[in-house]
Order: sequence, then structure tokens, then C-alpha cells
Amino acid sequence: MHANKITQLLAVVTAVMFLALFHGLFGPAEPILGPRTGGFDDTVMDSPGLGWPTTLRLGAHNLDEQRAPERSAVTSVLAGSPPAKSNLSRIVVIPSMQEDDIKWIKTELPSLDVSIYIANNPAAPRHPPKNKGHEVMIYLTYLIDHYSRLPDIVLFMHSHRWTHHNNHLLGFDSSQMIRALNSAHVVREGYVNMRCHWSPGCPEWLRPTSAGDSLGKQEEIVLERCWRELFPFDQLPSFLAQPCCAQFALSRARILAIPRSRYIFYRDWILRTPLSDYISGRIWEYSWQYLFTGEGARCPAEHVCYCDGFGVCFGGEMPYKQYWELHDQRTKYAKELEAIPQMESANEGLGWQGDNGTNSISTTDSTNRRLFLRTQIAILQTELDTRKQDAQRRGANPQLRAEECGRLWKEGDGF
Repeated sequence: MHANKITQLLAVVTAVMFLALFHGLFGPAEPILGPRTGGFDDTVMDSPGLGWPTTLRLGAHNLDEQRAPERSAVTSVLAGSPPAKSNLSRIVVIPSMQEDDIKWIKTELPSLDVSIYIANNPAAPRHPPKNKGHEVMIYLTYLIDHYSRLPDIVLFMHSHRWTHHNNHLLGFDSSQMIRALNSAHVVREGYVNMRCHWSPGCPEWLRPTSAGDSLGKQEEIVLERCWRELFPFDQLPSFLAQPCCAQFALSRARILAIPRSRYIFYRDWILRTPLSDYISGRIWEYSWQYLFTGEGARCPAEHVCYCDGFGVCFGGEMPYKQYWELHDQRTKYAKELEAIPQMESANEGLGWQGDNGTNSISTTDSTNRRLFLRTQIAILQTELDTRKQDAQRRGANPQLRAEECGRLWKEGDGF
């Protein structure tokens, strides 16, 4: 009888020790901010659980019976609280290839901490364990390697300075975007996509589908299977969406809200998945927002993204839309002007119609049309420049910025 009690006691102690060890390895870290429908109030929201299977299987591949973190209870925190300090530390993490021209980083951002990973050079000071999965491998490697020594803000950016998927109002220029990014906005939101424009990526982008209905998005065919492997306890949303193209900023608190073991798990998935680099990278391109916010679709209003994120504030959605209407008209005139020589060489008749649908141009002389187009383009460009400068001045006022974005603000709050 006495021996049985000792045996039972030992069993209880062993179980408690095992649970404590398991929680230390895979338990939740700091609380994560849950989904926010409005994005600018002080409401406390709940967040769906983020979980993994006990054993991960990729098709017929068993990952050595790898033990993955189970679902953890995610605690919500107060949304919209201002950062505790104004001089927030930042670093930019940049994946690159050995042949990339990255001199612009040192030239344009000489005082900024930068961590550059060379994907295709194992001898580089910073390199991933394998050149696979595009930027995903390097982003996760940084989070794993620096989990215990993170700055306040981490920006994940590509190695090219100018690219079509950067923000138009910041010159498509990565250096301008990095300099203009409002660190306080990142602290408030936790996760900020560096691209403001919805297309491509919003309002809906990836949907689980069969091979016959992929519409050119190959990743949709395997989306459901990948989701089960990455988030098996979470229901796949009806669609995934966020502005493209895998450039974003994270607060330190948001990174630490997820245990390091999960980042290792995700990187192991990239390392071992039989999917191509392109497909696995595309899956993650539209999964980051779910990992860090719990939201399948995260598409902030463009004018709010520009205003609170980068200090370009037009005064609301309507004046922002009016700016782009003027921009589209200017683009239309510019394309027509560019096409005139081709029309002349093709010996086609030139008979343009005005905006009211009638022949408002009194002559078909291409010289007159050129003069008209150049004049209109100059007028529109001046107006666009003026409106953009006004928006930047408005964005330099923290109170006006808060009002446009629907945030409460009081004297001393800053940006």
C-alpha cells in the first residue's frame, strides 16, 4: 500500500515536471494584439488560436516525427496605446543575392542598422541555412537568430531600391519608405505592410481551389494542404489578402508574442517542403498577416496607410481618391502623346475627340494635338505636385494625422 502511494506520487511529480518543460519550450510568450475591425479605437479584441500538429506530414513525407508546438492561448492586449518612448530603435533586414547591387543602402541610409543576408553565398557573414523559399527563409532565420536581442522595430525589405511594388507617392523608392515609416505606427499596429496600394493583393486574393480554377495563381491549388500543415488547428479563411509583396515592419512585442520554437518550425517547413521556391514563397506572401495578426485579410484603407504610416495625409478618403483621378487623367494624356509618332508613321487619320465625346479639337493637325496634350499634362502635374506637398505638410502635424486616421490624440502624444 505504501509502495503504491509512492508510485502515484512519483507519477504526479513526473507529470508536473513534463508539463512545465513543455510549456517552457512551446508555451505562449508575450500577448499578441488580436484582430481589429476598425483599426483605430481602444477596443480589446480576441484573437484566434495559432496552432500546429503534433506530427507534421508533407504529403508522403514524415518530418522525422518532428514535435511541433500545439495551439497556444493568445491573450489580447489593449489596442491603440502609444509607444512608451519616442526614440525607438530600428533595423532593416534585407535578403539579397551575391550579384545584387545594394550600394544604395549604405549611400541612402548610412546611419541605419542593416542586416543583409546573402542567400546564395554560404561563406557570407550572414546567410540562411539553405537558399530556398525566397525571402521567407531569411526573414525566419533573422527572427530565430536574434529572438533574444531584438530592436524595437524590425523592417523586412527587398534588396532593390526602386521597384513597381513600392509606394508610388514615395517615388517607388525603398530608401524613402524606410525613412518615412512612422515607428510609433508600427508599435501601435504590431504588424505593418510596407505597401499601401491594394492592387495586387486586396481586397481578396488567394482562395483554396482546384487545378482547373487556379486562374494563373498556382499557389491556390496547394493552399488548403499547406494551411493544414502550417495552421492545422485553425480554419482556413475563405480567402487570404493583403497588399503584395512581402515587405513589412514588426514591433518587438509582436515578434515576441510568438515563441521562437514556432519560427523554427516554419523554417523547417520551408526547408523540407517538396514545393518549389516560387510556390512556397507565394503561400507565405499572403500568410504573414495571419501569423502576426490572426486576420486572413488585412487591407487597411490606402489613405490611412499613407497618412499614419508614412506622413502623407490628404485629409480623408475623398481627397485621396481625387488625387488619383487627376493622376489617371495625366497618365491617359501622356500615353496618347507617346502614341502620336506611331500613328503618324502608320499614316492613320488623327481625329481626336474631347472628353464630352464630341470633336472638340478644331483641327486634326498632330502639332496642335501635341501642344494641347503637353499643356494639359503640365497643368495636371503642377496640381498633383501641389496636392502631394500639401499632404506631406499635413502629415507633419501629429494632430491632423491622428484625426485623419481616426485615432484619439492629446497634446504631447506625438505621432
